[in-house]
Amino acid sequence: MKVSWINATAFFVLGTIVGSFFNVVIHRLPQGESIISPRSYCPKCRNRLKWYHNIPIISYIALRGRCAFCSEPISPRYLTVELLTGIATAAIYLHFGLSPQLIWALVLLLPLIPAAFIDLKHYILPDSITIGCTLWGIASAALSISPTPIKDAFLGLLVCGGIFFLIAVLSKGGMGLGDVKLAAAIGANFGWKIGVTSLFLSVLLGAVTGIVLMLLRKKGRKDKIPFGPFMIVSIYICAFFGRELARWYLGSW
Repeated sequence: MKVSWINATAFFVLGTIVGSFFNVVIHRLPQGESIISPRSYCPKCRNRLKWYHNIPIISYIALRGRCAFCSEPISPRYLTVELLTGIATAAIYLHFGLSPQLIWALVLLLPLIPAAFIDLKHYILPDSITIGCTLWGIASAALSISPTPIKDAFLGLLVCGGIFFLIAVLSKGGMGLGDVKLAAAIGANFGWKIGVTSLFLSVLLGAVTGIVLMLLRKKGRKDKIPFGPFMIVSIYICAFFGRELARWYLGSW
């Protein structure tokens, strides 16, 4: 499968534009605001931004991370999301090439970036993203553009969603339903084998991070840590290396 670095650059630029929109989603979606209108504005002075204030990455650097009207500092998150989305989009292209699975991967993976940042700040995973990813897993399997056959997609949805639903019930609120819905989305897109591997990896990442934060005294034993970002990191890893990891974790297929 041949890929072009010129195309990869174009995908990176396109990804930064999508990332600029994701910043709007991250800010507005948890507040129940429209992500379409009004035009982008400064949360502090409420002035609407000009088009040249919204050029991904470039505008943030040119404005030195401050509002063009009131000089209020702009969160580094805006630059981070644009860069991450650009890098993710280019990496997805380089891995899948111009193939049907590229469409599957882009639609699945990119919306998870704003989901991770929303969960980090608000401790919620929006239904529009988690349920949307689940439906996309079933639809893409039915259209044969995902790596998962339709029967495996339904089985994965039930197994992965069921495992986390059971954990949520037994933990008595220790795990939210948003995590359960995201687990179902993982199974619907990857099937149960890679799905279970992804869930195991997310638990491992979460446990290691929690231990490190406690050792650094950044978090206590009773402090909440959003689990969604660890699930999303594991989804990205399994999108690229899922088969190899599943063979290692579950043994021979």
